[in-house]
Amino acid sequence: QTQLMESGGGVAQPGGSLTLSCTASESFYRILIMGWSRQVPGKEREMVAQVTDSGRAMYHDSVKGRFTVSRDNDKNTVSLQMNFLRPEDTAVYYCKFKTLSRENAIRDYWGQGTQVTVSS
Repeated sequence: QTQLMESGGGVAQPGGSLTLSCTASESFYRILIMGWSRQVPGKEREMVAQVTDSGRAMYHDSVKGRFTVSRDNDKNTVSLQMNFLRPEDTAVYYCKFKTLSRENAIRDYWGQGTQVTVSS
């Protein structure tokens, strides 16, 4: 069973930094989009940052200028560098891969989630 394995969550002070990483347990024919979403209790999951296989990055307005998403296609890895963290960034962060198979089937894979807490 394909898994996405996340690492790097934890606790940071306001203004601090954390880096999240996510790696797949297998290779894919093509990964169209690699990205990160987050969710807090009682709210819907929201896209934070994602990057296409052509290198185009997109960000939620609240993280623009503070977060940077990057991907390593050779290692099937996506990272999220989070700087200038704010208490409102506190959430469970999930990585997501949107993949395309040789048969042109699109499928989404999600990580198990990693907690990020920003608090003084």
